[in-house]
Amino acid sequence: EKHSELGQAFHFALMTFKELIFQTDVRRSVSTLDMARKGVINWMSGKALRDLNMLPGAERRNENSSKVNLTKPQSYTESTNENHDKSQKENPASLSPAPLKEAEGENTGSEVGAFEVEYIESEKLVNLDDVDGSITTLLTGLDSKDWVMVCGALNTVRRLSIFHKEAMLEILGNVISLIVKCLKNPRSAVCKTAAMTCKDIFEAYGDHVIDSMDPLLLQLLLKSSQDKRFVCEAAERALVAMTTSIPSTMLLAKVQPYLKHKNPRIRAKASMCFSRSVKQLGTEGIKTYGIDKLIQIGATQLSDQLPESREAARTLLLELQTVYEQFIVAEQTVESGPVETGAWELFCQSKLSPLSAQAVLRVTTKQGFLPVS
Repeated sequence: EKHSELGQAFHFALMTFKELIFQTDVRRSVSTLDMARKGVINWMSGKALRDLNMLPGAERRNENSSKVNLTKPQSYTESTNENHDKSQKENPASLSPAPLKEAEGENTGSEVGAFEVEYIESEKLVNLDDVDGSITTLLTGLDSKDWVMVCGALNTVRRLSIFHKEAMLEILGNVISLIVKCLKNPRSAVCKTAAMTCKDIFEAYGDHVIDSMDPLLLQLLLKSSQDKRFVCEAAERALVAMTTSIPSTMLLAKVQPYLKHKNPRIRAKASMCFSRSVKQLGTEGIKTYGIDKLIQIGATQLSDQLPESREAARTLLLELQTVYEQFIVAEQTVESGPVETGAWELFCQSKLSPLSAQAVLRVTTKQGFLPVS
């Protein structure tokens, strides 16, 4: 029966298009085409209505429901949302699992994991119950492939540094080597915890770490300049602790090579460390180290690419100017009589090239100009 009805429809359409072919009047052809379209639509609508009337009551209701959903998708969406909300209220356990907390406590693109790392400030760390046991398993924990275990071992190092620094002194070199490895870890939680550990080690051991400084210093300079913000901040605090805890006479020689590093960001961080270390030298330390050597380093950094380097150089040069005018000039006055005005300008001119001397005077004097001869 269905085949017969489809055949009738096809025959009707075919006859209509045949009539179109033999029409010469364009307007009449358009009218005939429109008539054919309406005829096919009316025939199909009538057939659908007849089929619907022949359906049982339950199927007819489903059909009507389908029509409503197709013509009003918004109603379907609203109904679905209402059912979903109702289901959530009736059965909270059926909800999808909540997203895991970030491993780091800041929204900085840090890793998301099943464990939450707690960053404890140094003053809030508590003592260890089993010092000997902690020492025995320390190196294994630091070298573990389980990053959560590594973070735990790093916090153990921090506790030992604060409460039992003598107990870890014998293995300090090995511990620092593994901390360097932790600073290279791609997981930010490990990097930040390692940087916090460096701060506590510097404050506890001071010059005892000088022999293991080179790889550690490089990693801290890297992390403070080009990692995620909260890792940079932890590394920066470690560098500040380094410059205040390690004698400047030892540290300056370690930092100075990085003032010429090919990475401008590393140069900038190294310049800041160098400037802070020079300030820690004090007047006698600056005189011993050589103010003429320091002014040449400052003049070089004054023309560096990044503003951080230039600002660190300016701070260094102002410190050198203060020391020179207040103490060195005063000593010369006692020994050989009054010193002529402009002693700092003359000193810069005698130790630097004309352009470098002019750049130094620009940031250290009000006039800031020295004719180039």
